[in-house]
Amino acid sequence: MHDRGHGSRLVGVAALVAAACLQAACADNPPPELPEPVVERTVIEDPPEIIASNPAPEPLAPPMPAVPALTPDEEIASRSLEELNRSLLLEPVFFVLDSAELDERGRQAVEANADMLARFPTWAVTIEGHCYERGTPEYNLALGERRAVAARRYLVELGLDAGRVRTVSYGKEFPFDPGHDETAWAANRRAHFVITEK
Repeated sequence: MHDRGHGSRLVGVAALVAAACLQAACADNPPPELPEPVVERTVIEDPPEIIASNPAPEPLAPPMPAVPALTPDEEIASRSLEELNRSLLLEPVFFVLDSAELDERGRQAVEANADMLARFPTWAVTIEGHCYERGTPEYNLALGERRAVAARRYLVELGLDAGRVRTVSYGKEFPFDPGHDETAWAANRRAHFVITEK
């Protein structure tokens, strides 16, 4: 029994001696210091949107119905009175000096106007009689009236309802061309067609 206790003490002392030696050895050779690990930090100012792996498809908008193109007559009918008159769809009729007689060119212009008015049966027109600047106001008003009446009479002969056409004379008050030469005077001797109702 005595031997067993003595042996236990020897083992304990040996362990203490070994621990002391190990401590002394470690004191002389400390473990190397490792640098602190560098952690890179990325700053994201605007984080990307999270996109679902299988996004639901957006519903398709129903197709717009096709707008049918206007026919030429429908396009003309859609214009305002101002646009119609500015486009000169109805031709003016020109006269020779001091005359209210329709010549061949004048009849062709009235015939073309009759065709246009037949295409648009709701239109009403006023035929304005005009003269150039020479002559007295009374003479020019009377000549302008005869010119407008001559154009109206031929329209009615071609089959146009007389109730759709009225006449007025302006004499020299509203010249087509403000010039003072033969070219301007020829342009001002006219019967001018104006669409007044559509």
